[in-house]
Amino acid sequence: MRFTILTLFPEMFPTILESSILGRAGKRGVIETRLVQIRDFALDKHQRVDDAPFGGGPGMVMKPDVLDRAVSRVQAESPGRVIMLSPQGKPFDQEDARRLAEMAHLILVCGHYEGVDERWVQQGADEELSLGDFVLTGGELPALVILDAVARLVPGVLGDEKSAASESFNEGLFDHPHYTRPAVWQPLQGGARRVPDPLISGNHGAVAAWRRRQSLLRTLIRRPELLQRVAWSKPERRLIEELAKDLEAMEHNGDPPMGGDVLESHDGMKKS
Repeated sequence: MRFTILTLFPEMFPTILESSILGRAGKRGVIETRLVQIRDFALDKHQRVDDAPFGGGPGMVMKPDVLDRAVSRVQAESPGRVIMLSPQGKPFDQEDARRLAEMAHLILVCGHYEGVDERWVQQGADEELSLGDFVLTGGELPALVILDAVARLVPGVLGDEKSAASESFNEGLFDHPHYTRPAVWQPLQGGARRVPDPLISGNHGAVAAWRRRQSLLRTLIRRPELLQRVAWSKPERRLIEELAKDLEAMEHNGDPPMGGDVLESHDGMKKS
């Protein structure tokens, strides 16, 4: 899969793109990333990419003609979906990552200054995406985040393909808590903390049931609205109702779940 990033600050990208999972995927040719300096497509001797806004007001606006030349050059070499990174865009989520991972080429355009001339946005962008309801200094960080989220879903990028399938938001849920050795850990302060019994029982069915329960529980505690987006089976609906009652009882007793969100349950787990 190919990613092309149009930016005024290409020097922000190499460290991340050449490191860790993205770096290894690039070396193997599973993904290809290209950085394009927007300023190279300005025609004046000062390579000006912005100008004052019509109607007055603070800040500068990126010029439509410069962006048009830059994106057109990229599209002529390799057609792709053009995504404008903008605080006015649709909030990016895991469903977007899955959708975009099916495409051969993404062209990510990083805005700057007060914004981008709206005529180019309407003419040249296929969609606008945002990381959330806040404003950043430019589109470079959102471009990296979206690239990372999409790339890790491309077959061959992750070492274990099952990993992406079991992560948070894969089916609208948070991931279950994770534990590793030692089975009993003694913090520098506080009492010893044990790994939940089902995970060290050797019973694969018990492990799967515990993980599923904890995934539902964590989502119920932290983002309950996500549970409304899924068509649950009757057993899972009953489990969610049971967990909700347990949480209500705990809150009534002034003992809300913390940390790993482990609840007292039929599997004999202790509250934490």
